[in-house]
Amino acid sequence: MRRRDFLAISLLAPLTMSGGAWAGHVVEALPDGRKHRFGFGPRRFELDGRPFRIRSGEMHPARIPREYWQHRIRMAKAMGLNTIAIYVMWNHHEREPGVFDWQSDNRDMAAFIRLCQAEGLWVYLRPGPYVCAEWTNGGIPAYLLRDPDTRLRTKDDPAFMAATLRYIGQLAAFLRPLMVENGGPVLMIQIENEYSMFADDVDYLRALADMWRVHGIHGPFSVSDGWKDLKRRKAYLPGAALGLDGAEVPTLAMGHEFAGESPVWVGEGYPGWLTHWGEGEFASKHYVDTLRSVIRAGYSFNLYVVHGGTNFGLTAGANAEDDGSQFQPVITSYDYAAPIDERGRASPAYAVLRDAITREAGVVAPNPPADIPAGRFAPFTPEPKGSLWDALGEAHVVPKPGANEMLFGLDQGLVVYRKRVDRAGTLSLEGVRDYAIVYASGREIGHVSRLTHASLSSKPEVAVPHAGDMEVLVDTFGHINFGPRLGDHKGLVGPVAFQGMPVRDVEAWPLPLDGAWLENLPALRDKPTRGGVLFEGELALLETGDVYLDMSAWNKGYLWVNGNFLGRYWHIGPQERLYCPGAWLKAGANSVRVLDLHRTEGAPITCAERMHDGLA
Repeated sequence: MRRRDFLAISLLAPLTMSGGAWAGHVVEALPDGRKHRFGFGPRRFELDGRPFRIRSGEMHPARIPREYWQHRIRMAKAMGLNTIAIYVMWNHHEREPGVFDWQSDNRDMAAFIRLCQAEGLWVYLRPGPYVCAEWTNGGIPAYLLRDPDTRLRTKDDPAFMAATLRYIGQLAAFLRPLMVENGGPVLMIQIENEYSMFADDVDYLRALADMWRVHGIHGPFSVSDGWKDLKRRKAYLPGAALGLDGAEVPTLAMGHEFAGESPVWVGEGYPGWLTHWGEGEFASKHYVDTLRSVIRAGYSFNLYVVHGGTNFGLTAGANAEDDGSQFQPVITSYDYAAPIDERGRASPAYAVLRDAITREAGVVAPNPPADIPAGRFAPFTPEPKGSLWDALGEAHVVPKPGANEMLFGLDQGLVVYRKRVDRAGTLSLEGVRDYAIVYASGREIGHVSRLTHASLSSKPEVAVPHAGDMEVLVDTFGHINFGPRLGDHKGLVGPVAFQGMPVRDVEAWPLPLDGAWLENLPALRDKPTRGGVLFEGELALLETGDVYLDMSAWNKGYLWVNGNFLGRYWHIGPQERLYCPGAWLKAGANSVRVLDLHRTEGAPITCAERMHDGLA
């Protein structure tokens, strides 16, 4: 089942009421660089032995340009929040086994945490190993998918557990001095995420907690889950704070059936929601009434998300049913209809939620920082400069098409397959993950989409009209990030047949989208006759600031500005405009590159101030 359905059902849990309000004065304290004691009292959080209420808003450094971290943190603080919740996406830091990056661009987690402290905010850290987050593979590195026998999120797989231990060791090394007892702002660490929605092995959760302890971090720990699934699978780590996702006050009271005297709180409260490619409109939610009741009842909360940001590059995840059907890739924007929008501005919900928090919690919030200005550029049309078909080089010869991770060690990206056929016939592509374009002698003849949509074909059969070279260009979306299909492989993972016979011994070319081939494409000698064309253009910035590039005249592909990989666009929408931070632009000319999988001629790119016209 999709995550959307799980959590919607959780909201409908039976309503019974037990006391949740705290007795005694709730302490208001800032992270001041001194050592503090954060822990659990009877059904409550405590700071230095006094009742403490967490008013948290979640944002993810991996989805925010580093230059804007401080602005987004200040926007959250101005809502009356006292804590920032952070997912750490493991695969953002370790793409190859044992090769970690904790310093470049927006990967410096220690710097983000210190910045939260400098701005007077505590930190609630949610490092996985699995995070969901609508992030590819739920944050788990795709290199683990190269071995078909590897099982994720289980203590019974030695490879997964060894990799997890290595990851936690890396985290713990810089987190120890940042924990609250050592003068840092980190109050609490979440163990795993929504595990009852996946499995029921409490010993796996215990093993993860032990990994932290081995590396010198002894908690306090939390877990977060949906109520319906927690009741069904009972995967609760004894002694942990229990976050209930999407819960209202009566459900929070019932959480003590599992948590006993440990705190129960809103682990994720949803002021917005995610949007997938092909949906008719952008998702949104109304949360202020629930938030008021949660605060009045004395519960802590975490707004998921206070600011969503952007799924830059190939980081967006996907959802699907338990059997892998109804594939739903997440759009490039992670605006989420959050109180702080993708560009960092206050959405209409911001003032309403700010008023609820400050009034109900009785706190005074600082004024929000000034908006980052919007930029402006003149419309322009990129021109064809190269073709991926000229970048193929020497082929791999593989016995049959298969999973990109296992055949090529490729995480997402593109793969070209070629096979010569001696007659017309029907090509059957079962298990396309996630989008395949078919060519006969260099001419596009059809496509197969894993995503079902009125404007797309999901039928596995494509008629090949004549003998000659038959080619398939396989495009991918992010790995499924939720449910039993977590860790889905990409490529052509099902049978490939021509005229009912298996296709064997094919030529193949993997094309990673961060590969050198993009930089070394030879110039076009003739006008292109099929998609897979790299276009280049010049964005002339007339006013400095953040911009959206409107790609509504294009088809399907990828966009870069000044070498920064903005992400995917697709004509099926609903997203047609991709966000480019002003911090990545310069006055005057800026380089734009577009790889479109269908177009052979350029199309206009125009400037917009917001992701869609429904935003204020």
